[in-house]
Amino acid sequence: MVLLKSSSSSSLVFKVRRNQPELVAPASPTPHELLLLSNLDDQMAVRCHLESVQFFPYNPSITAWEDFIHFFKEALSKTLVFYYPFAGRIREGAKGKLMVDCTGEGVLFTQAEADVTLDQFGSDLMSPFPCFDELFYNVCASDQIINAPLLTFQMTHLKCGGFISAIRMNHTMCDGSGIGQFTKAIIEIAQGAAKPSIMPVWCRELLCERDPPRVTCIHHEYDQLPLDNKSVFKPYQASFFFGPKEIHALRRHLPSHLAESSTTFDILTACLWRCRTVALQWENPNQEVRLIFSVNARHGPCRLVIKLNLSTL
Repeated sequence: MVLLKSSSSSSLVFKVRRNQPELVAPASPTPHELLLLSNLDDQMAVRCHLESVQFFPYNPSITAWEDFIHFFKEALSKTLVFYYPFAGRIREGAKGKLMVDCTGEGVLFTQAEADVTLDQFGSDLMSPFPCFDELFYNVCASDQIINAPLLTFQMTHLKCGGFISAIRMNHTMCDGSGIGQFTKAIIEIAQGAAKPSIMPVWCRELLCERDPPRVTCIHHEYDQLPLDNKSVFKPYQASFFFGPKEIHALRRHLPSHLAESSTTFDILTACLWRCRTVALQWENPNQEVRLIFSVNARHGPCRLVIKLNLSTL
C-alpha cells in the first residue's frame, strides 16, 4: 500500500503488483574486460544512485501492454551491445579504486501494474513524491554500488492505459546527460536504427592521475572544515519553480550593470546561497561557507564564474 498526498483534497491509496524481476543482457556477445573508472568517479560523493521517473499518458497506438514490454526489452538488449559496460558490475580494487567488470550479466528490469489512473495523481507532480520508492524494486542487491546491476528499470502500467517509467542508475558510471544519451539510443534502436546516432566511447583514462602523481594546484574546496551542528547536512526535499516572472523579480534587486550581465544561473545560485547562509544564522561573521555544484565539461574546457556580489541580493 502506498499513501500519496495528491494535489486534490483527498489522499490516494493504490497497490503496485510486480512481476518477477529479470536481467536483460546484451543481444549479442560483448567484450569481457576490466575498464578503470576515472579518479573523479572514485569519489565517495558519486558513489550513489540517481533516480528518474517519467509519466506517460494513455497512447492508443499501444494496443497490447505485453507486446510493448517485449518490444522495449528487445530494444534495450540491442542497445546494450553498444553500451556493454552497463551490463557489467562495479568492482573495487586496491585503495578503493573502482572499475567496471564487463561481464555481460545485464541490467535489471521489472514489469509492474498499479490500480490507479494517471489523473488520480493530480496535475502537480512534484517532489517530494510519497510513492517514489514503490516505483523501484530492490532485488539482486540493486541498491548497492559494488557487485550490483548498474541500471534498473521498472515499467508500471496504470489502469487508464498510461504507464510510469522509473530508472535507477549507478552514478559512478554516468550522469544525467549520460543516461539521457543511453535512453535516446534505446528509442533510436526501437525505431529501426542499426546503431545509435551517437556512439559511446570510453576515454576515462584521460581523467586519471599521472604516474607518478604531479600536483600542480591545491584544491581548497576539498579541505575539511571543523564540523558543528550547522554543518551537518539534514536531508530535506522540496520543489520550487522559478519562471520568467520570478527571475525578473530577483533581477530587479541587482545594480543595473549586474542585472544586464548576469545569467539566470548566476542569479538563482547567488539567491539560494545568500538565503541558506542567512538561515543558518552563523555567529561568526567570518565563517567560511562553501558552495558546490555540478558543471558539464563535455563541450570544451569548463569555465564558470559567479559574478554576483552576494551582498547585493
